[in-house]
Amino acid sequence: MIMKNKISSYLLSAGLLLGISVLMFNCKKDKIVEADTQVAFFAATGVGTYSVTSPTVVYKVPVGLTKASSVDRTVGVTVTSPTGAAQGAQYSLSTTSLTFEAGTVVDTIVVTAVYAQYQAGRKDTLNFAFTNASDVAPSLNPTYKLYLRGPCFEGDFVANAFQGSYPQTNELFGTSAYGPYTITISAVTLLTPTTGKVSVTNIWDSGWNPLEFILDWTNPNNRTVLPVSVSSGVGDAGTISATYAGQQVAVRPFAGQAGTFSFCNKTINFKMQLGVAGLGWFGSLYTVTPGR
Repeated sequence: MIMKNKISSYLLSAGLLLGISVLMFNCKKDKIVEADTQVAFFAATGVGTYSVTSPTVVYKVPVGLTKASSVDRTVGVTVTSPTGAAQGAQYSLSTTSLTFEAGTVVDTIVVTAVYAQYQAGRKDTLNFAFTNASDVAPSLNPTYKLYLRGPCFEGDFVANAFQGSYPQTNELFGTSAYGPYTITISAVTLLTPTTGKVSVTNIWDSGWNPLEFILDWTNPNNRTVLPVSVSSGVGDAGTISATYAGQQVAVRPFAGQAGTFSFCNKTINFKMQLGVAGLGWFGSLYTVTPGR
């Protein structure tokens, strides 16, 4: 009986030890199993612009884990382009397989554009995503959109680029200078993909009605500005010379003398020939140079 109790007691003690061992094992196991870490593009908006302004400039897409891991973590990335950009032709990537070493949370994908591809107005979009959806932290940035753009291209005309007031306008009529005064480019209208029309108020600073000019960037290296010819409704020619008071001002392009503009530099000038309707034309070139 006593022996039986001793045996029972022994079995009970063994059971406790087994239970304690199981608990200790479970505790140890729980300690080494980490909560899943997720991955995201570490950027405020998930969108970036890569300005390809030199052959050496690169763009770094930031990628990170939501928490550090005690072991190395590898994450795959895919890149697609709705504009047709191809790796090796328009750009190259440092990697599409990121390995986060134990204890690290941030890495980058280096994008290097082919500079020559972006010197004539080409624009591309690269869409980055993670290979495995289960890796992604959807509450952060699960995708990243990168816009590739070259230096400012004169063919990339924006209709309202020149609209507004120019209080530092100067003019030259022959050798007679005047200014500064204010003109306003009040309206810009696209006529074709490479031509547009602007309406300009207060040219000559004497109450003339608006004049219109045609901007042409068909050849981005030879951009022109020409006045729309008009022989009535501009103003009194007496504002040019008292001799012609009561007559109408006439305006037309000056032969061989076109104005020009730069979309990239936001500069423009107007060149024209002035005349008196029904009488003739002044021989001096009239140039108006707007200034902000």
